[in-house]
Amino acid sequence: MFHQSLIVRYGYQESEDTKHRKSITLALANVFTYTSTGDWLVGAVMKSFVRISDILVVYAVFVLQNYLTDVWKLSFTHAAGILNIWGGISFILPVFFLFLVDAFVGHFQMLVFSSVAYSLGISFISMSTPPVLANSCKLYEPQCIGHTKKVLFYTGLSLLAVGVAGHLVSVRPFLKEQEDKSDEKQGSGSICQIAGFQFVVLVPLIGAFALPYIKPWSIRFGNPAICTVVATLLFLSGSCTYKKAEPQGSPLTNVCRVFVAAAFKICEPFPLDANELYKKDGQELQRFSSTRVLRFLEKAAIVIPGKSKEQQEKNRWRLCSVAEVEEAKITVRVVPMWMTFIVCGIVSSFGNTYFVEQAKKMNRKIGKWKVPLQIILMLFDWAKRFFASCYNKMADRFFPGSKKYAPSAGIVMAMIFSILCCITAARIEMRRLDVITRHNLLDKPDENIPMSVYWLLFQFFLLAGLDSFFEKSVSEFFKDQAPGSMKNYLEFFSKGVSGLGFICNVLSVHVVGNISEKGGKPNWFQHTLNRSRLDRYYWVLAGLSGVNLVVYILVAFIYRYKNLEPNNGARTDA
Repeated sequence: MFHQSLIVRYGYQESEDTKHRKSITLALANVFTYTSTGDWLVGAVMKSFVRISDILVVYAVFVLQNYLTDVWKLSFTHAAGILNIWGGISFILPVFFLFLVDAFVGHFQMLVFSSVAYSLGISFISMSTPPVLANSCKLYEPQCIGHTKKVLFYTGLSLLAVGVAGHLVSVRPFLKEQEDKSDEKQGSGSICQIAGFQFVVLVPLIGAFALPYIKPWSIRFGNPAICTVVATLLFLSGSCTYKKAEPQGSPLTNVCRVFVAAAFKICEPFPLDANELYKKDGQELQRFSSTRVLRFLEKAAIVIPGKSKEQQEKNRWRLCSVAEVEEAKITVRVVPMWMTFIVCGIVSSFGNTYFVEQAKKMNRKIGKWKVPLQIILMLFDWAKRFFASCYNKMADRFFPGSKKYAPSAGIVMAMIFSILCCITAARIEMRRLDVITRHNLLDKPDENIPMSVYWLLFQFFLLAGLDSFFEKSVSEFFKDQAPGSMKNYLEFFSKGVSGLGFICNVLSVHVVGNISEKGGKPNWFQHTLNRSRLDRYYWVLAGLSGVNLVVYILVAFIYRYKNLEPNNGARTDA
């Protein structure tokens, strides 16, 4: 589900375990505490504004599917396509932003840029609602959505994606840069930490219970916009006191250098002794042992006879070290594994699109209280925390010695959750369609459906298992298997491939819809959900997820895992 990336902003992520939340909360206290006069209370106020604004944005964006179908009167697949393309881009952009941060701008500059984009994005979305900037038509109807408002909306979505991507890249590294900033003020940090944990509980409740009762869409988007602008201004007000590390260069450049150098030396023979390959001083402790796969890349480390080594070292695009070659090999070797993450991204994209559309007209009452739809989002986040702890227990119990296979097992579990989620969603959608048919509601999309929305909790619960196991497993996999310089890149590449799955969801709907109408049959995807056969699409993805699981198991089986050497800390093939 895409909304999880929004929660990451300024270091707050509900799906993280308690220990990590403590460190992030303390880091926030350090960042937003003035170094002069000990005014830590102002820092706590800053942090509070940041959290309130982000949570309000998350809960407002969660129901964008309803806004596009109810106000713009788009088909549910068109609305879902807009949100999935936006979500996919938000996961792909961090790869490019991380390169910019490492090579050119640094984390603080990226945070300034993305904070401004984030604030402008949600503000533009608020201004795109009909009553704002309207001359005469102020109704929430499609005739009041003119060209200007559409431009504002799509521009706002684009800026919001830029803001989310920038914060995914720079928030946590920036917080680490500030960690020792207020070591002298542990007392104030502790108080801020207590206040932070209160907001962990209170702010989601505000977003889930209070925001849905604001009916005008302009105010529903406007409140988060105001809070976000205030939070950004407060963050910028401390610019002079922050530590700002300079860019150190991107390791992604080294990967490109390996391919360029290997291409220029494609005709050079390998030396008889592998020790004659170029090894840079200072990289011995972190080097990877030479592997047999992708040996053509090792030509990048060949020192050409007849030329001085010092002269060749000056041209970094013609000579690379063995360690740099091995880093490039690892990047290439995980590509087949990445490709299996696309299907996981397709299924994950259902959370704030099709699932929300299913829930919109279902019975949400408990007694006389109509439960806000955002409560499901809060329960979803709690379920993700539960599954995160399940992953840790699984790793400790089944892999007590070496945990190098635990991430791969976790990804297998995520794919199993993907299959179960699709099967469960298909069965529940079949039940929903049966209720609609029995009550003659097929052509009445605005009528309430006499079926409890809490049936959908099963598929949301399984989706939480997919997202949580996938995130934890990918993070742990690259923490153990990737070199330190490439860990962040490989992890963001994995998330980017999952984001590509969000975009592929749009393509899969188009392809499946065209195939379904062959032979004069009706398309499975009609303008309204009641006339569509979303259950059959879920069954197709259940089968595709099953095939994807088999492919991943084969890829993981042939993947060459790494073990830490006990003597020198280098890594060797398993």
